[in-house]
Amino acid sequence: NYREANETSTKKDFLFRMRICRKEAKETIYWLQLITEANNELDSKTRPLIDETIQLVKIFASIIVNSEPK
Repeated sequence: NYREANETSTKKDFLFRMRICRKEAKETIYWLQLITEANNELDSKTRPLIDETIQLVKIFASIIVNSEPK
């Protein structure tokens, strides 16, 4: 999705695809948390992934805010 966003020809399409990136990252966090709740032994493996995905959500959100028309 991120690569597709960078290949768009319009700003509107770019923002649309970046919002999809953010949405998919949030969904990834949800599933990783669900996996952790189902099996606490996996916490040490899922925690770094959750933390990294949270950072990606923040990056995508910042890109969206800074790319929106003022």
